Amino acid sequence: MVKEILTFPNPILYKRSREIKEVNGKLVKLVDDMLETMYKAPGIGLAAPQIGENIRLIVFDLSPRESKEKRPQYLINPVITASEGIVVEEEGCLSVPNVREKVKRYAHVEVKGLDLDGKEKIWEAQGLLAVVFQHEIDHLNGVLFIDRLGPVKRRRIKKKLLRLT
Repeated sequence: MVKEILTFPNPILYKRSREIKEVNGKLVKLVDDMLETMYKAPGIGLAAPQIGENIRLIVFDLSPRESKEKRPQYLINPVITASEGIVVEEEGCLSVPNVREKVKRYAHVEVKGLDLDGKEKIWEAQGLLAVVFQHEIDHLNGVLFIDRLGPVKRRRIKKKLLRLT
């Protein structure tokens, strides 16, 4: 089921998400709903807080939009365990519509989390996948990508967004 995506300045987006203690059928359904919501938006990543769920869960799919073959992925309780290098890439966000800005991120990250069987997964990521991991994990920590901009640009964007709400 497609869920509503919360947008700035919703206070839920600024709360730190709680760790998932149990993998159950409800969580499996939530993963399906999040993927359906992400594809409809359309986006390449979505964190549970963006649909009002204050838990540490992300979904993503970097397959080309025009491709009929989707490669949905998810991670429970993701944590960045190693990082190196710097990259500056343009980012956007489903929770901050119509805003795209260059953000400084790590170029390479190692991310650890769980799958739906409760088994540990470790991802080595660079390029777009590394950016997606950092962006979505930021959501789990109550941080939006615009919060990573310089103070003047951040204030200008937030002021503009508040006028539109």
